Amino acid sequence: MGKIIGVVSLKGGVGKTSSVVSLGTALSDRGKKVLLVDGNFSCPNLGLHLNLLDPEVSIHHVLSGDMTVENAIHDFKRFHVLPASLFPKKRIDALKLGDKLKGLKKKYDFILIDSSPALNEETLAVLLASDEVYVVSTPDTPTLGMTMKAIKLAKQRGTPISGLILNKVHGKNFELSLKNIERTSEVPVMAVIPHDLNFLRALSNNVSIVDFKPNSLGGLEYKKLAALISGERFELKKRKNLFKRMNPPKQEINREIFYEAVFAS
Repeated sequence: MGKIIGVVSLKGGVGKTSSVVSLGTALSDRGKKVLLVDGNFSCPNLGLHLNLLDPEVSIHHVLSGDMTVENAIHDFKRFHVLPASLFPKKRIDALKLGDKLKGLKKKYDFILIDSSPALNEETLAVLLASDEVYVVSTPDTPTLGMTMKAIKLAKQRGTPISGLILNKVHGKNFELSLKNIERTSEVPVMAVIPHDLNFLRALSNNVSIVDFKPNSLGGLEYKKLAALISGERFELKKRKNLFKRMNPPKQEINREIFYEAVFAS
C-alpha cells in the first residue's frame, strides 16, 4: 500500500513545488513508483514546472466529475503527474481530493501533493488527503509565522507532521538559526536546502535540481530525504570529509533519529 504525502506551506515563494518535483525525481531514482498531484487548484504551478502548460484533462475534471482520475494522469516516464487546469471551466469540490486519490495507493509507492500557499479549503483538502505532511519554510520570521499556522492546522486535522524542509538557506547570521526554528515550531528539520541559482537554471529547463545538478548540496539533500521517506539509508559513494562525518549537521542527526524510530525497530 502506497503513502500520500502532502507538501505544504501557507506562504508563496518558499519552493514548495520545486520540493515536490525534486522529491518525486529522487524517489523515482530509488525505483519507487511516484505520482505528483497539483493540489493548488486556484493557482496551479506543478504543470508549469514541468512544461505542461494547459493539460486537456486535469484534477479539475476529476473533482468536477467529468473524468476518472486514471484518465487524468500524465506519464512523464520518471513519474506520473496529475496536473491542475490554469483556467478551469467548472466549479469543483476540493474536499473530494482524498476520495479520488485513495484508490491510487495500490498503484503507487508514493503520491506527493503540492498544496495551495494559503489558509483555504484547498490546503485543508490536501491535509485531509495526506497520510503525513512535510512543511516547507525559509529561515525568516514572516515565513516561520506562516509555518507555525500550517503546523497548527495539520495538528488540528490530525495529520502527522514528518518534518520541515528548510529552503533557500544562505547560511548568514541574519537568518533564523535551525535551532531557533526547531524550538519555535516543535518540528524537526529534515532537510536544509541552500540558496542556489541552479534551482532557477533547472526550472528554465523544466527539470528538478536532482536532474540538473545531482551532486549539488540541494540535490543531495533531496536524495537523502527521499531515502529516508523510502525507509532506506543514503550512502555516498565517496566520503571526503571525515570531520563532517564526525560532526554531522542537525538535519543528518534528525534523519537518523527518524530512521531508527520508524524503520529500524
